[in-house]
Amino acid sequence: MEELFALKDLLLKGDIPGALAIAEELEEISRDDKISNIRSYGVILLLHLIKQQAENRTTRSWELSIRNAVRGIQTKNKRRQAGGYYLNPEELSLALQEAYPEAMDRAALEVEEGRYETSELDALVNQEEVINRAMILIRDEG
Repeated sequence: MEELFALKDLLLKGDIPGALAIAEELEEISRDDKISNIRSYGVILLLHLIKQQAENRTTRSWELSIRNAVRGIQTKNKRRQAGGYYLNPEELSLALQEAYPEAMDRAALEVEEGRYETSELDALVNQEEVINRAMILIRDEG
């Protein structure tokens, strides 16, 4: 909020370079917030995809969580006024890769009622397949 007041003050003073610097900072803050939200949805999406692969089954609840996470990612990634996306496919894939360890930790608590340690579960699941599946779902549900 302070940035908005500073931006207004700089504009009123005619300090365009200073105002542009603050505008760029605000844009970066907004982008970081979007990426954080996308990552949070990514953890949920990956968690359920990991569980599906590890247990070789699915449930209606998992399917609903997957759909909701995909919709959340799509909504947060879409630039409404400017058009386009905050994250291109490569950046989105990287965000999912960064979310994967947290998803794996959570899945280890849930798969077969916590039977596996994270490292054991990681050996049973193909990370590349899980992330590729997530990317397909995000792309196709749009």
